[in-house]
Amino acid sequence: MFSAVARIFRTPDLRRKIAFTIGIVALFRIGSFIPAPFVDFDNVTACVNGQAGASGLYTLVNLFSGGALLKLSIFALGIMPYITASIIVQLLRVVIPRFDTLYKEGQAGQAKLTQYTRYLTIALGILQSTTLITVARSGALFSGSGNTSAECSSIITADGSTWYGILLMVITMTAGTGLIMWMGELITERGIGNGMSLLIFTSIAAQFPSALISIFQERGIETLILVILIGILIVAAVIFVEQSQRRIPVQYAKRMVGRRTYGGNNTYIPIKVNMAGVVPVIFASSLLYLPALIAQFNAPPAGKAAQPWVQWITDYLTRGDHPLYMALYFLLIVGFTYFYVAITFNPEEVADNMKKYGGFIPGIRAGRPTAEYLDYVLTRVTLPGSLYLGLIALIPLIALVAINANQNFPFGGTSILIMVGVGLETVKQIDSQLQQRHYEGLLR
Repeated sequence: MFSAVARIFRTPDLRRKIAFTIGIVALFRIGSFIPAPFVDFDNVTACVNGQAGASGLYTLVNLFSGGALLKLSIFALGIMPYITASIIVQLLRVVIPRFDTLYKEGQAGQAKLTQYTRYLTIALGILQSTTLITVARSGALFSGSGNTSAECSSIITADGSTWYGILLMVITMTAGTGLIMWMGELITERGIGNGMSLLIFTSIAAQFPSALISIFQERGIETLILVILIGILIVAAVIFVEQSQRRIPVQYAKRMVGRRTYGGNNTYIPIKVNMAGVVPVIFASSLLYLPALIAQFNAPPAGKAAQPWVQWITDYLTRGDHPLYMALYFLLIVGFTYFYVAITFNPEEVADNMKKYGGFIPGIRAGRPTAEYLDYVLTRVTLPGSLYLGLIALIPLIALVAINANQNFPFGGTSILIMVGVGLETVKQIDSQLQQRHYEGLLR
């Protein structure tokens, strides 16, 4: 292992790529600590240090921003607008035929879709930054953690409440999102690994030390050791499931083109147990945040009783430790897993491509029977994958009840899914780079 790492740094091209990636990641983390204009940094720091956990509405965004959201930094929105825009553009392929045509056009069409994703990212950045600033001005940003001190009600200065102050903060945060998007694309082009994924990886990993220290201070060394052991087991289980796949054998008949023979080889279609990745978890979290967001904007003035429907949402759909919240979260993840897999994997399209090039599954006729067989296998493989996603996502909520940890439990489902997936993909890319230079790879 150590010799493989030494070979990485002995390869000049690979060494430059890794150094470039580390440099961009360092700039990304520095930007997470630079406050936006008209933000009272002392008050924000006091609120962040004094809170028991992030507001339920912003847990996921704060996770993906590396804690920059609650600090109201220039990178407060993190990479979340780009993730949301990418998912929306991908889903629009089903609704808008033009998007599906661009997707099938190859590199030129993909470049056009990427351009649409960038425009949508900026639009979402404007929308989300406006919402964040509105909530911060109202003093409700830290209300979900039970922190109602005077500092948390005045984290925006008086100048920040004017129209030019609000406009400057919105422009700054939106520009920060655009800069993060550019950094991610630079890493993809000139560094190693997928830039956007690595920035998310960095944001999540940056919160591990503080989360573990918090558990040690609040619960003691025994609980900390237990949490670390559970984390190791979860990582091992996630790696096992993420690498698991059902391989459907495919044979290609021999065919003559001129004087050359093509085909005649055997291959397989890999169907992963978790084809949807972490997207269903993001979908479910976002959908459950909507009722809480609506209830928050309809909160009654001090001293008055809330409306019944607002009180019901506050009691049941904003607390992660409530059984109803957990059940809805689990069921939404299972449903969104099937929905997303159905969008991203089209059995009929795969069957048509196989038939076009003379491929067939042994024992299955080409064409419609092949599509039906692929759909049959996909439906059954997706079931354990969706249950696995739901159980992994419930880990931080269970920890909230079991050890009274906050919802940013360091070995939570979303964190581990992303970190393991990005880590495996990056190691594979480094391994392929080493093998191109006639070295042994990292993976044996």
